[in-house]
Amino acid sequence: MLSWFRAIMPKEDAFFDMFERHSRVLVAGAEALAKLLEGGPDVPKWCQEVKARENDADAITEEVFQAVRRSFITPFDRVDIKDLIQSMDDAIDQMHQTAKAITLYEVSEFHEPMREMAAITVESARLTAAALPLLRKVGANAAALSTFAAKITELEGRADDLHDRGVKALFLAHRHDDPMAFIVGVEIYKHLERIADRFEDVANEVSGIVIEHV
Repeated sequence: MLSWFRAIMPKEDAFFDMFERHSRVLVAGAEALAKLLEGGPDVPKWCQEVKARENDADAITEEVFQAVRRSFITPFDRVDIKDLIQSMDDAIDQMHQTAKAITLYEVSEFHEPMREMAAITVESARLTAAALPLLRKVGANAAALSTFAAKITELEGRADDLHDRGVKALFLAHRHDDPMAFIVGVEIYKHLERIADRFEDVANEVSGIVIEHV
């Protein structure tokens, strides 16, 4: 009876608008991170840009939480809504954590695997931004949403491989003469890998919504 009642009641489209706005902020943050990892004198500028986008994302996440509290009808389960927006926010928060580590250790030059991991972040964010509007019609878009989740999982696996390759190269390069360079490099790789993990969390949340509504 409850499912029938929910089916005939109007949906709260504002949630989809907020998801999509947040996904566009994810793209902006990811693109700023990629610029940051190009290195050079503009590193502080791009660190600030990542921070600004993370603040924007936090504001949208709070909007979603407030809307959940005050809305009688939601497009899908309230827990799913909160978990999805939180996983998205965790992704950009981890971008910010990467930028904070770079600022803390005053790094301005980055290895190629780090830049490749940043490119994966951009691709993951763009895929997410393309997928979120499909949630407006979950049933009709179930196949496309499942494809999105599979692509994100593949990208996460590539990020893992780059992490391992990069850490190994750092070890071989610095094990005898500069352990601090190894420690700092590992820290940056760790944060970059976590970004990919957080995007996989987003994909998992989307997959869960599809399973419940198809």
